[in-house]
Amino acid sequence: MKIKKILNNNAVIVFDDGEEKIAIGSGVAFNKRKNDVLSQHKVEKLFVLKENEKLQQLLLRIPEAHFTVSEQIMKHAEERLGTELNEHIRVQLADHISFAIEREQNGIHLKNKLLREIKILYPEEFEIGLWAVGHIEEQCSVRMAEDEAAFIALYIHTMKMQGGDVHQTVRQTTMIQDMVQMIKDYLNIEIRESDISFERLVTHLQFAVTRAKSYDSHVMDKEMFNMIRRKYSSSYQCAREVAVKLQNAYNMTLPEEELGYITLHIERLRKL
Repeated sequence: MKIKKILNNNAVIVFDDGEEKIAIGSGVAFNKRKNDVLSQHKVEKLFVLKENEKLQQLLLRIPEAHFTVSEQIMKHAEERLGTELNEHIRVQLADHISFAIEREQNGIHLKNKLLREIKILYPEEFEIGLWAVGHIEEQCSVRMAEDEAAFIALYIHTMKMQGGDVHQTVRQTTMIQDMVQMIKDYLNIEIRESDISFERLVTHLQFAVTRAKSYDSHVMDKEMFNMIRRKYSSSYQCAREVAVKLQNAYNMTLPEEELGYITLHIERLRKL
């Protein structure tokens, strides 16, 4: 493959198999010039240019060090998760990391309102996020809080899904946060994040929302559902109010049987 344009030390545009492509690799452009032949063994990633024009724009716009550290984070995540991450939001992750570094350098520290839920829902991705902020500090001398680790965790989680959409991931996590807040307000209690009952509730709400989106109801025996509704009437009423507010705010309907399971989790919290 022949080099057509050098984007930075780790990225070049090449002409390969009749197509323009973006070749990425550590030091891939070192001591290279336009029209030089590039050895395949130096290339770590190869993208068809016409399908990845935004990647070219990004490589020209953000500091090379920011893109490099983003690629290293992706590589670590793939090794940790044992899977190849979806390329769909590669540009978004690199752009986010670059912007986050610039924010921190300018003394702007953003709080992640979903931090608590992300820790519980995506623990492995959050651990990767913690590694990522440590790596950013090591490579770029910029220290970040665990709020940023949670932001990166959302991107990593989304990249695990085929055709994932980070906005949908944020929307779902926000839904769960709202549902938890509704339950706390209804019961007028403070819930300890470290309590296992709280973790179970958040995890179940995630499954409930996912099933509702896919129209996959976790069927509970009707007789059992009626018994739960009668025995734990106050917790059931709380679950009902959560379902109504979810419908009004997000146009999402939870099946009646699902409310039975949520009622059981709420009842556990009432007894804390």
